[in-house]
Formats: sequence, structure tokens, C-alpha cells
Amino acid sequence: MMLLRNIVIRGIISFPFSKLPQKIKFAVQLSVHRYQFTAKTVNREPKTVNTKNMADFELIMPKMGESIAEATIIKWTKNEGDTIAPDETVLEIATDKVDSEVPSPKGGILKKKLFKDGDVIAVNTPIAIIELAGSDSVAAPKAAIPTPVIETKKVAVAEIEKTIEVAQQTTSSVSNNGSARFYSPLVLNIAREENISMTELENIAGSGSEGRVTKRDILAHIQNRGNAPVAQPNIENKQAVVSVSQPSVSSPQPAKVTMMNGDEIIEMDRMRKLIADHMVMSKHVSPHVTSFVEADVTNMVMWRNKAKGIYEKREGEKITFTPMFIECVVKAIKDFPMINISVDGNNIVKRKAINIGMATALPSGNLIVPVIKNADMMNLIGLTKSVNDLANRARINKLTPDDIQGGTFTLTNVGGFGNVMGTPIINQPQVAIMATGAIKKKPAVIETEMGDVIAIRHMMFLSMSYDHRVVDGSLGGSFIRRVGDYMEQWNVNREI
Repeated sequence: MMLLRNIVIRGIISFPFSKLPQKIKFAVQLSVHRYQFTAKTVNREPKTVNTKNMADFELIMPKMGESIAEATIIKWTKNEGDTIAPDETVLEIATDKVDSEVPSPKGGILKKKLFKDGDVIAVNTPIAIIELAGSDSVAAPKAAIPTPVIETKKVAVAEIEKTIEVAQQTTSSVSNNGSARFYSPLVLNIAREENISMTELENIAGSGSEGRVTKRDILAHIQNRGNAPVAQPNIENKQAVVSVSQPSVSSPQPAKVTMMNGDEIIEMDRMRKLIADHMVMSKHVSPHVTSFVEADVTNMVMWRNKAKGIYEKREGEKITFTPMFIECVVKAIKDFPMINISVDGNNIVKRKAINIGMATALPSGNLIVPVIKNADMMNLIGLTKSVNDLANRARINKLTPDDIQGGTFTLTNVGGFGNVMGTPIINQPQVAIMATGAIKKKPAVIETEMGDVIAIRHMMFLSMSYDHRVVDGSLGGSFIRRVGDYMEQWNVNREI
């Protein structure tokens, strides 16, 4: 198919092709191809078909989870003309949640890259063409399949015109195509959800690197969109019309930094930028309240000291406090299921699955939250193996996008850094996050049949931040106290 400066379909339609945006060009080419194929296959005699092009394989941008609609190409690891083995990595991509590699399921030669580094691509979109091995074969003669065509020319013209119209509507949405600056997938998704046009997006002042718009910038813009003066409608009885305007609220701007002698500027890496944007968004969306309790975890400490050697010898891995804490959290969620929810507009989504996210520190200093799916269906051994597997893969950057999605409650262990308590920020769209502090030996009062005594006990603070829109102090306080109770009631004689 040859398309030059103008498209002419059998003299039916002609228009300046070069002036169209790239997305419309592709849509028109597809429609023209369909039309030509239909016209050529009607009443055609059987002929030999060269299947060389039919052996080309399209590498597709994979779908990496329910909430991920697009990904950004970080870099191509293969160049055009390079040989690719089955399951060999072809390119590296990034979403607003995790970086990942895209392998080719088939071997061959990279024939063409359809996009370049930095492009943002929708999932299920072809991103490369791979010429498969042995693609020079010629198929046996086949009879062409006649296609019923009624007024082929009119149908083709109508289809192309409709395709152009749809493509024009699509290209009017926000994207990085033709933009003077780059927008992250997260910013573009927010813009689409809030019906922000590309023109409006271009006019938002960016506080990020090289003037990029961050999530904080676009959320502040959305908040101020409704601050324009609102006039009351006219009343027919000619009563006085009062114009009411809302007070203008300026969005908070980062303080200006003054450089001093010896200062060093370190640009945030991509993950740190995403974490920063997510934290600011969470504080903007959810009014945070934090409750604290102190738990006597002496039984847990004694049991682990007794069981860890046996478990490591039998299973070949260590058992930490984290799976023990998760077991207690899961039990409490079953008692208080309204902690295991999300907010969707004016609706509350009550989650059936109990998926526990565990905040994990990375060697780079960044943070990631892999998720243990269906934690309520696992015993302590299953939880231990899941915790160890996710933590190990997180530290070597081998998590998949699915590993960090679907969490319904998050646990973070600030005690691992010697902190006794913390006020964690909610991992949206969840409504609560719990922090476990360092276990410290303290004198404590114990009630016995013989009266109160003072003993040295292993004590730990629990702190939980929750979304006050849907979780009140009664529910939040009762839940965290219940977690502490399960920890204190740990059976020191249980089998592993």
C-alpha cells in the first residue's frame, strides 16, 4: 500500500494526508488497507500467497495489572536487526508503580521498533515487529475467501470518515504526542479522569525537574479550578440579585531553596519522584488520624527464640517477626472488616480479599510495597515463605507489577531501624496502615493471683494511621487494640 502526500481511493476521496496527526494517519492507513483488501478479494481467482510478511510477529505492550493502562519505554535493550532468543528481554518499561522488562515470547530478528525511548504506550498496543525464523516459505495456493460487498466504495468512504472522526476525538485527549514537555503516566491519568484538556495541562506551572508537572501540581490545579466567582441565577420577581464568590485559596508552593557554599544538587530518581508524588497525594486525599497502643509481645519473642532454629534447619530460611505480625493483623481484620475497605467517590468498597502489603526498604534507599495476596488463607509457614520471597525479590529488583498491586491493608516495620513508633502515611486507595515499633525490654506491672508484680517484659508500640473520612476513632482504636491483644495472646507452646 502506497500512501504519499494525498490519499486517493479509486477517485472517491482525497485529502492532505501529511497534515494529519500520527494517530489519525495510522487509523486511516488501517481503514484504507481494509478497503483495498475487500476490493481485491471479491471474485478473485486463487493465487499463491507469499507468507513472508505473515511470519512477522507483533510484540505487544503487556497488561501489567488492573489499574495500569499504559507504560513508558525506558530503553530498548535490542536494536533493529539484532537477533532475539525466545524469552529474551527486548526493552525495559516503567509504570507509575514499578519498572519491568518485556521479553519476546518468540525468537527471531527485531525488524522494526514502533516507538522510541520515553514514549508512553497503552497496554495491548504493538510496540515492535519481530521477523520470525524461517519466514521465507511460500504457502500452497489457496482460494481467496470471497467477501460479500454491497456498494464497496460507499462503505469504504464511510468507514474511513468515521475512523478519522474517532481518531480526532482520541487525539484531542491528553498525551505526550506533540507536547513540548514530558508528562508521567500518573499525571496523564489524572488529567483524563478530571477532563483536563492538553491546552489546560500545558498551562499548569510545573515544580518538577525541567518544569515537569508533578502530581502535586495537577492536584493543586484541580482544587483551584472551582474557586472562580459563582453568581446566583436571576429571579423573575426582580428581587435583588446577590453575587456570591468563594474566597480564593492559593495552593501551597514549595519554599524557595537558597543555595549555600558546598551544597550538592542530587536529582531524584524516577522511583523517588513517584514516592514523593504518592505521599503528597495521600495526605491531600485522606484526613489522617493516628492511634497508638503498647503491646506486651513477650510470648512472641519467647516462641520465636525457641522455633527459629528448628524452622531454619527444616525449611532452609529464617522466620522473622513480620509473618507473625501479619497473622495477628489478619485475625483483627476478620473481626473488624470495615478496616479492609476503599473509598470510591461517595461509595465505600468493602474488600472480600485480605491482601496485606509489607513496606520493604530497598538498597537504593527507596521504598516498595509488595503484597501478600489472600493472606487470610495462609498458615504461618505460608506467610513466612511469602514474606521471605517478596522481600528477597524486592531487594534485587525482580518484583513483577502484579506483586505490588491489590493491597487492602499495609504493614510497615519501623522497629527494624530502631524506631519505637511512627506515624505512617496511608497507601492509597487503602484506608489504614499500621507501623510496628522496636521491641524493648521494660519493667511492667503484671496482674497475678497473688497480686501485682513488676517484671521485665518485651514491649512494643503499635501505631496506625487511618482515613478519617470513613474510619472513626472508635473503629480505628478498637482495631489496633485487637491486634495488640492477639499479639499478647500468642501461644508460646504452638507447633511450627
